[in-house]
Amino acid sequence: MLKITLKKSKIKSTESQRATIRGLGLRKLHQSRVLKDTPEIRGMILKVHHLVEVEEVAE
Repeated sequence: MLKITLKKSKIKSTESQRATIRGLGLRKLHQSRVLKDTPEIRGMILKVHHLVEVEEVAE
């Protein structure tokens, strides 16, 4: 499981990056979500790695 937190504003990001942030379920700054560690989620994180913080958490 991965805990993903939006750490930086998405204001100056591209529309594609904003869509990825929405796809991860993040709306507000400092909001966190716990998601399964899948290749799809890892790819989304790589696309917006400069805006989010990722921690591994136990199930």
